[in-house]
Amino acid sequence: MARRWTPRRFVVLRRIRVVSCALLVVLAMVLTFFISARKSVALSVNGQTKMVTTYAYSVDGLLREQGIKVKTHDLVDSTSGGQLRNHAAVTVRSAYQTTIVIQGQRVPFWTTATSMDQLLGFFEENRKQAMKVTVDVGNVYNQLTGGLVINQAGPVTVIADGKTSVAPDGKLPAASILDSKGIVLGKEDRVSVEHDQGTTVLRVQRVTHGNTQKTIPISFATRTVVDPSLAPGQTLVRQAGVAGQRLQTIQVTYVDGQAESEQVVKEETVAMPVDQVVAVGPDKPKEEQNSGQQSKDTGKDSQQAQKTPSPSPSPSKDSQSATTPAPTPTQTKPPQTTQPTQPSTPAPAMPDNKPAPSPAPSPSRDGLWHASSELAQAYAGGAAAQRGWTGSQFSDLVKLWDKESHWLWNAENKNSGAYGIPQAYPGSKMAKYGPNWRDDAAVQIDWGLYYIAQRYGNPSTALQYQKRHNSY
Repeated sequence: MARRWTPRRFVVLRRIRVVSCALLVVLAMVLTFFISARKSVALSVNGQTKMVTTYAYSVDGLLREQGIKVKTHDLVDSTSGGQLRNHAAVTVRSAYQTTIVIQGQRVPFWTTATSMDQLLGFFEENRKQAMKVTVDVGNVYNQLTGGLVINQAGPVTVIADGKTSVAPDGKLPAASILDSKGIVLGKEDRVSVEHDQGTTVLRVQRVTHGNTQKTIPISFATRTVVDPSLAPGQTLVRQAGVAGQRLQTIQVTYVDGQAESEQVVKEETVAMPVDQVVAVGPDKPKEEQNSGQQSKDTGKDSQQAQKTPSPSPSPSKDSQSATTPAPTPTQTKPPQTTQPTQPSTPAPAMPDNKPAPSPAPSPSRDGLWHASSELAQAYAGGAAAQRGWTGSQFSDLVKLWDKESHWLWNAENKNSGAYGIPQAYPGSKMAKYGPNWRDDAAVQIDWGLYYIAQRYGNPSTALQYQKRHNSY
């Protein structure tokens, strides 16, 4: 018997078809999502490259997924920017700290260079003026024996103890090159690398110390005493003052025989100062001066009273006394002359003749402390070149920060509170790159380059945005 077609059955079948279609659509969307979200990415970490498959949307997500921890100064680059795309290439380079010297100023510098020659090259890419940059090997990655080679491309000139020689194989660490030359380093000797007219120079500077002594005079004090035997205002030196002497022992640091710095290591007083004593006569007593003036005034009043007749008094019970002539004023007795007492003059404070303590060493200010605009741009040139920002990119960086701060480390916008060369808002953001962000231009520049890389990708894009919005 055939089943009867009823309206209710029609409705049920229609609902089943609608639900089935919806499930098919959702399934298709899910499949499409997973197919499109699945990405194949080339991930390179410190020169080691591998292909990875990921569903991460961002570079940060990919690095977290792969368990790669990125430190503050590490450099991360992606061909697709911050958002991850299929077939993108992501490069991570771990940074280590070196010490560079620019115009005699020591500056910590975080770098990803694989050789000394490459590190120096960063500072030559964007250099507009001849500003010499050297690298202090003492603080370089793995010290002297590390994997940081001197020159990948060729020979190295070695200068030590007044002699110059050439090491033909520059693809060696500094320690290996020095060993091949029979150069033995002292504990405090300095090793640095520099470029000199296209030549890579490995320089050794011998550090020695010597003591010298210096005599410092100690000023004598002057005491004043009152001597009644002297006339008022008269002075007489009773005892001549004699300066004391303080002996300082100074340690001098010599670099290749030239004095570089001094430090007081001992200080003692070898002769105490002798006070100078000055006697002065007593001042004229004030009582004598006042008495003489009163006698003169009284005499004048007496003479005036004798010349002027008394008026007739009106009758009263006191008329008898009133009509009695006024007695003549008696002569004022001269005051008794008293010996002036010696005024209590407070004795001057005696100088402290104890050896002054040696001043506490000031905290290290390695860095671009209150740097000039020229020095700040020289540092930024190397830091930007390390990110691949050379040529027009660095020129646009100069223009950008010229408009923002004129490359002044203490530039501050009074309205917004933005601070420093990159005009960070608020300025405390730069503390991520160093606690001395208020004074150290290197900290400000490092943060500013990081900010541009994260938000705009490069200085040229940041400059275009700044031109349109008057901020970036």
